[in-house]
Amino acid sequence: MNTDIQELIARLANDDSEAFAELVRRYKKKIYGIAFRMLGNHLDADEVTQETFVRIYEKRHTLKSVKYFSSFILRIASNYSIDLIRRKQKKNISIDELVFLPDVQVELAERIESPDKNLENAEILQAVKDAIKRLPPRQKMAIILHDIEGFTKLEIANALGCPQATVRSNLHIARTKLKKWLKKKF
Repeated sequence: MNTDIQELIARLANDDSEAFAELVRRYKKKIYGIAFRMLGNHLDADEVTQETFVRIYEKRHTLKSVKYFSSFILRIASNYSIDLIRRKQKKNISIDELVFLPDVQVELAERIESPDKNLENAEILQAVKDAIKRLPPRQKMAIILHDIEGFTKLEIANALGCPQATVRSNLHIARTKLKKWLKKKF
């Protein structure tokens, strides 16, 4: 952990509200982005972001013992996202409106030269989104964190509190499922 973050954490542990505000400023976009990709809607992403920082604030006096703050905050956000997915699945709430990878869609649209290609890419993107929605929460989290957000397997393992082998396994299984589902579609 860099010394700047260590200093902010030390100040937060001493109830410095400015240090907390700075940590929120530095991490809120990243947490929101991960939550949005996991959950697919702004309300849930806002809830995860807010709850993550509430939990950080509640644990402020124990943060000095945290070795990697980035992994710690990512773990809180990831676990809360997974819990939220599970709660919604138990209530049988439809997740048809989930939208994943909004940045990719914009990038694809910018590179497209013809309407046919545009339609084809939109269909592919929608198929990928639908396939990701079908994954179990841990596999979905592994794919989003590694393949979309660019975290290393070690960072994901630290964040999720599991061995790297579990992350590799979840990635492998998720990619295998996605290939199988997409192969049937195309």
